[in-house]
Amino acid sequence: MSCGAVSVEGKKPAYRARVNYNPKKAWKYQARREGKHRAELRLVERAFQLIPPGTVLDAPCGGGRLALLLAKKGYRVTGADLSEAMLAIARENIQKAGLSVAVEREDLENLSYGDRSFDAVICFRLFHHFPTREIRTRVVRELCRVANRFVILSFFSPYSFTSAKRRLRATLGLGKLHHHQTPLSEVKRYFRNAEFRLVKDFAQFPVWHTLHLAVFERNETGNHPGALPAVTLAISASHHDNKSNGSGRKLPPALGRKSEQ
Repeated sequence: MSCGAVSVEGKKPAYRARVNYNPKKAWKYQARREGKHRAELRLVERAFQLIPPGTVLDAPCGGGRLALLLAKKGYRVTGADLSEAMLAIARENIQKAGLSVAVEREDLENLSYGDRSFDAVICFRLFHHFPTREIRTRVVRELCRVANRFVILSFFSPYSFTSAKRRLRATLGLGKLHHHQTPLSEVKRYFRNAEFRLVKDFAQFPVWHTLHLAVFERNETGNHPGALPAVTLAISASHHDNKSNGSGRKLPPALGRKSEQ
């Protein structure tokens, strides 16, 4: 997938994933190992238990696997990617599935959509390609601009066995670190500057795997600086109910949308 930070005109791209997907590489990327593919979809499903039905931007959409997953669950999805090769694969997969998903060419650092165009925005398996804090800041700001309420972002945590193994291999000269790991505290800072706050961070496999998926919500809870967002309150209430009555009920997948400002 390719949908992100731009390079200075006439110079090489800011990161290799931006231009790394010709048709051959695009097909290779989207043909993921079945076990890995299923694990990643389960991670997304866990996060979207907190997201009410509505409009979703999947950027970058790659071959459309998340767009298809979410469309089947009733979300109204738009897929966006910079790579024409990826867009062609996404359109083909969507057509085969018989679903209605708009697929558009977009640059994640300069999206053409208006402010708050989508109820939620998901950015999956891209953030770890960004080599600098400046790029991460710009992209998070743009994601938050077009999101009305939620942004769901994946990142690679440095606090895992997989991350430690990759760093050790690089130190020993047995490989290179092509991916950039970012602690949750740093990710939260980017979103805090865009007036979003963390709702919940999901780890694919805690401690073992580096991939995390965090749900952020726009900070619109009134004038009280310590007020919690609606989803956080719902999670807390659900946890309290479960402890008090032993019902084991899960958080409802659809929470009521806040009234428009």
